[in-house]
This record gives sequence, structure tokens and C-alpha cells, in this order.
Amino acid sequence: MKDFSQKVRDARTLLKLNQEELGKLIGVSARAIVAYETTATRPRASTLRKLAETLKVSVDYLTNDEIDDPLYGIEKQPFVEEARSLYGDKAAREIDFLMERNAALFAGGELSQDAKDAYFEAVMQAYLECKNKAKQTYGKKA
Repeated sequence: MKDFSQKVRDARTLLKLNQEELGKLIGVSARAIVAYETTATRPRASTLRKLAETLKVSVDYLTNDEIDDPLYGIEKQPFVEEARSLYGDKAAREIDFLMERNAALFAGGELSQDAKDAYFEAVMQAYLECKNKAKQTYGKKA
């Protein structure tokens, strides 16, 4: 099992980036990258998302020491980001929670990527419909 700092260092090395280059790509100093790779320092949420995207890994992989697959949960990221852009960070956390918890439905079997995409799209559509209905019924704070 690897921790956050090991995962960042390994992913950066795999992409053949030095700490300064990675820092420039995500908008932080090389010193911040050194801290991520050598201490318990973790970036704030927006920087973490940029870091994961730049390193071509999922946020779940970076933040959960139990996860050893760099692509774990990456297929849900576009939906999480869409919810964030439409309704903010709380909505992104909600849709991430829904998709993560419902992924247990797939346990014990493999689904094709098309089936996974269809599932995530359906969950996203249902979530957005509920948010829109709540917004209409209760006003702006949905």
C-alpha cells in the first residue's frame, strides 16, 4: 500500500516530470511538490483535482491509501466535475457519494465500459432532475 506522497512521486516520475515542471502545470511551487512528496502535506481540493488530472490518475487513488489502482473511479470524474460546475462543491460531493456507493452493485463481476458509462449517465441524469425539481419547488438553495 502506498500513501499520498509515494503515489504523487511515482506518478510524476512515470510521466518523466521534475518537481518544478509538475508545479508549473498545476499552479504551485516546486517547494509545494516537494512537500507533497516528502511530508504529510496535502493540497487543497482544487489543487488536488488539478494534480490528479495532470498525473493522469484519479482523485480517489491519491486520497485513499487503500486504493492501488491509479485509474480507480476515474470514469466518474467527468460527472463529478459537471455537477461541480452546475451546482458547486456540495453537489460534486453528493454525486461522487452516489456513484461510489452504487458502484458496489458491480461487485463480483465485470461490466463493459459502455455499461459503466450508461450507468453513470443515468445516475447523473436522475441527480440533475432531482436538483432541478428541488430548485423549482424550494427556490435557489437546492
